[in-house]
Order: sequence, then structure tokens, then C-alpha cells
Amino acid sequence: MANHDIHLTVRKGTVHALVGENGAGKSTLMKILYGMQKPDEGTITVDGEQVSFAGPADAIARGIGMVHQHFMLADQLTVLENIVLGSEKLHGIGAAARRKIVELSDRYGLGVRPDAYVEDLGVADRQRVEILKVLYRGATTLILDEPTAVLVPQEVDALFENLRGLKSEGLSVIFISHKLGEVLSVADDITVIRRGTTVGTAVPAETTPRQLAELMVGSELPTPETAESTVTDRPMIQVESLKLLAAGDSGRALLDDISFTIHEGEVLGIAGVEGNGQTELIDALIGLKHADSGVIRMAGEDITAVPTRKRREDGIGYIPEDRHRHGLLLESPLWENRILGHVGEAPNTRGRKGFWLNLKGAQADTRRIVEEYDVRTPGIDVTAASLSGGNQQKLIVGREMSHKPRFLIAAHPTRGVDVGAQAQIWDQIREARREGLAVLLISADLDELIGLSDTLRVIYRGRLVADADPATITPEELGSAMTGAAAGHLEHVESGDGSEEDETR
Repeated sequence: MANHDIHLTVRKGTVHALVGENGAGKSTLMKILYGMQKPDEGTITVDGEQVSFAGPADAIARGIGMVHQHFMLADQLTVLENIVLGSEKLHGIGAAARRKIVELSDRYGLGVRPDAYVEDLGVADRQRVEILKVLYRGATTLILDEPTAVLVPQEVDALFENLRGLKSEGLSVIFISHKLGEVLSVADDITVIRRGTTVGTAVPAETTPRQLAELMVGSELPTPETAESTVTDRPMIQVESLKLLAAGDSGRALLDDISFTIHEGEVLGIAGVEGNGQTELIDALIGLKHADSGVIRMAGEDITAVPTRKRREDGIGYIPEDRHRHGLLLESPLWENRILGHVGEAPNTRGRKGFWLNLKGAQADTRRIVEEYDVRTPGIDVTAASLSGGNQQKLIVGREMSHKPRFLIAAHPTRGVDVGAQAQIWDQIREARREGLAVLLISADLDELIGLSDTLRVIYRGRLVADADPATITPEELGSAMTGAAAGHLEHVESGDGSEEDETR
């Protein structure tokens, strides 16, 4: 039972935080409030009137809007088309709709471009489109599921200012987050649920992150710490003067003169605001896009032109930034998702050349991953779509780490997971690093970047513009550098031709 004996009261004109472990029932509860799921029993009251929602349209009509953890946008449509889709009667589909979108975007500092195609947007921009879509429909109660997952500190501060502005106008916000510090800074009230049941409420001014963690999982949990160095002098990944140009006539450089080395036992963290080349760098390393110039070497071997599947077989693990689009088959069972990206490898196959599916082996190993990574599921035959976002992420991490990669591309490895699972994933990465794993870590969680990285570099407009020392830099300084502002504890870098590049380029 996903939810049972849930009690939640949201006061008008407040930010009400909802916290709990992955699989605790937060997403199910929000789907009920948004009309996507019908409760078996209990009541929902809006503005003093008991309501029953047959679908999201009923919830929207009562002023409830939801921004999902995984976005619900049509990639092939523009921002404007996505926002007006299903709401054409409000402002039409032309000039009036455009004016309203621009007005809302400017009012809340969202920086949304109406004519941009969604497929060309990064994760952060997609989230802003979803928020704008809810505001466009006139929501007076906003449900925000992990809204800060892809934002740097300055952007989080700006979002929180926007939320305070919404409160001042009498709007209410239900704020779901695993970042307990953020919860305490923005919420007026907090409700904690565990395994589908309300277990407590808290007043932020009278509560600490430790107390919230104890309510959620029953014990204090560790935070990232810089451990004894495991970095060797053996290069695993060498990238030299990598350049990737945009398709079409513009010829704009998406990646420009990218060079770095990751040694065995080293975690290289890349910090940057979404849309500054991180996705393109990942695609080039995994082989989804081919660079226009430059070289990629793995353990001394040139893999620049090697296909993705061969790179995977040679030991590249991949935790994608968007688990729904690139990490899972949502309508397939968990054991089939365990095979993805490792079709020809044990224990998924049998036979001398690995041509035959080893069903029992794949299923047994899926059960092991479920147990070892605490994936909350009734069984391995349920679909990936039936899991919460955090449990989906744990399944992906377990799958990739199970094949003992030599090089791991980890894009937002703990996005959407609770504090307990986050600590577990950090420990898994640290343990593999001690055994010689080389890691490229890309994350919007700056504490995670600073805590796990041996080396930190800042990417800005497709270039690596600064180095940072994880032992001394603060999240605020790192966030400033990511937005192009100068910060302490940073060093300028040199471009490939030897000319110096200022860190604030």
C-alpha cells in the first residue's frame, strides 16, 4: 500500500515541505492531489470544500498545478506550444499567448524563450518551462517535486525569492525535496512521511537537519567528506583539444578546446550551470556524438571513433542525467532494465560468445541489486515506471556499478534520492575509486561535487575556464564561478594553444 493514514494540511499563503525516503509515498500522494490517481479512502478538502478529482483537469480547475520530478513536455514542440497545449482557450495560440508567457517569465525571472524547441533545452530550462506552464494555467496551489535538483545556489536563492513572492500574493506551495537544508530555509511547515504514513510535523525554526533525518530514516546520516587520496599516476581517460560544433549553419562551438586527464582512482568533478556543454561532453565521451576535432584516449588507446557499444564493453559505465530518456525502459520489468547497456555481458548472457539470454542469471542479479541498493519494489517483474524516481536511480547506479567499470561517467548520480540512498551511493563510488575506478562527476549538488571530487573544474560556454580546490572552495564560490563571476580559490586555465584564459570568461 503506497499511502495509508496520510494527514496533510497546507495553510494558504505558505510553503509546505513534504519529506521522506524514496518510496515513502510522496509522489503517490501528490498524484492523488493532482487527480492522476484516485484514493481508495479518505477525503481531500480545498478551500473548505470536499472535492473528488476524476483527473488532472479537475485539479487544475480548482487551482492545483504540479511540476513533476520528471518533466511532461513534448520535445518536438516549442516552449510556447508546450505551454498552451490543452489551454488554448485561455489566451489562444498566437500573440496574446506569447505576451502572457513573456510577462510571466519576466515577472518570475524564469528567462524562458517562447520559440525555443524543448528538445534543444537542458534539464534546468525544461524545469522552468514546466513551472511557467503551471503559472500560465492560473494555479493558486503549486506542487513542486524536487524543483532545485538542477539549480546552483544563486538560482536556488532566486527561486526561493519567487516562492516568497507567490506566498505574498496568497498562493500556496507544496515543496518536495531531499535537501533538508533547503527545506528548513524555505518552508513554513514540514510534514514527514515514512512508508506511506505521516509520522510527524515540524516547525523549521525549531528543527535541525539531523532531527528531520531521524524522522525520515531513524538515524543520523553522513555527509560527503574528503577522504585520503586514491589518485594514481596512471591515466585512464585523456581528452585533448576536443571540439564539437552545433549542427546546421551556425557552426557554434558547443565544446571548445576541452582538455583534461582522469587517472585511475581519481574523481574529476565538472561544475557548471546546465546548458554550458556538460551534456555534449558526456555524449562525446560515451560515443553518442562524434567530436569535430580532438582526441579521446582510454588507458592509452584512441577511442575517438569507437562506437558506443564497444566503449561500454571496454569498461565505460554510464549514469545518465535523464534516467527516463536515457537510462530506463519505463514499461519494461526491472530485470530487463538491469540488462540495458550490458546485453552481451555476464550474468545477462550465456554461451561461449554470449549470444543467448541468461534469464535466470539476469533475474538473480536484479534481486541482488534490489537488496544491495535498497530498491523499494514489490518484485523484479514490476515495470520501472512503477518505482519512485529515487528507486529508479538506485537501480541504474546498481546496474552500472555491478559491471566493475574502469571509467564511470556519473551525471547527477544522486538526483532525486533520499539522504540515506545518497550516502550509500557516495560510499559505492568511494569504494570503487579505492579499487582504481576513474570517475567523471557532473552534478548540480555542489556539496556532492566538493565532497567527492579529487579535482574540480568549471565549464562555462563550452570551455573549461577554471580549476578549483575541493579542500578549500565553498559552494557559494563555486556557484559564482559557474555563472561567470570571479571567485576565490580558483585558478585560471590555459587554452590548448598555450594562451591564458581568465576564469571569468
